[in-house]
Amino acid sequence: MRQTIITVKDLKKNYGDFEAVKGISFNVLEGEIFGLLGPNGAGKSTTLEIIETLRSKTSGEVTVAGLDLDAFPNEIKKIIGVQLQTSGFYPSLNLTELIDLFAGLYNETIDPLTLLDTVNLRDKAKSKYKELSGGQKQRFSIASSLINKPRIIFLDEPTTGLDPHARRNLWELIKNIRAQGTTVIITTHYMDEAEVLCDRVAIIDSGKIIALNSPDKLIDELVATGFERPKEVKQANLEDVFIHLTGHVLKED
Repeated sequence: MRQTIITVKDLKKNYGDFEAVKGISFNVLEGEIFGLLGPNGAGKSTTLEIIETLRSKTSGEVTVAGLDLDAFPNEIKKIIGVQLQTSGFYPSLNLTELIDLFAGLYNETIDPLTLLDTVNLRDKAKSKYKELSGGQKQRFSIASSLINKPRIIFLDEPTTGLDPHARRNLWELIKNIRAQGTTVIITTHYMDEAEVLCDRVAIIDSGKIIALNSPDKLIDELVATGFERPKEVKQANLEDVFIHLTGHVLKED
């Protein structure tokens, strides 16, 4: 049985009189892909930032790998990886130089080319970050979150704005990261993405968790209420058609 690696109990975050997170509780198991889903403003990003030690909480308890968030924030930072946004990279440095820079900050020794191999970017080693395509930037962003060999990585909407090829390539990358034993916490607005990737999901709305289970069980629960789609579910969708017609190989994305 997998052990619990993150525990959140009655977590609350207020901004003045506004309650952004309203006493949510959940556990994340070691080695799983756990999804936080919800509409914009639901509180999922705030929740992630608190666990990542990037934002203070109003009340509640958070434990990461047995470490209390209030007592050991610096120790927690050493064992997690956080997907950086575009503003986190120096645009004039190439990918090798960026990896060396972040490795130095973590006091880690790492071979940049080996890391770039994990995200299929070895051929871009001497390219500047600003020269990469959208999909390549996202893959490099995830690579940067692995520099400190984290036990847990946090991915905040990693495939937003990517074309179908790039999305599916990134899905495979995320699965491979989990296969190496790393726990993955992900937010996404794409429900098909959550259904494919996540072992369990928590659905958050207005600062509260309104459902928490595996995607399959949540779907079964909905069907059990008598819910039916208005039209027959086909064996494929338009995205499958697009992928099939435009090729299966890894493309420059």
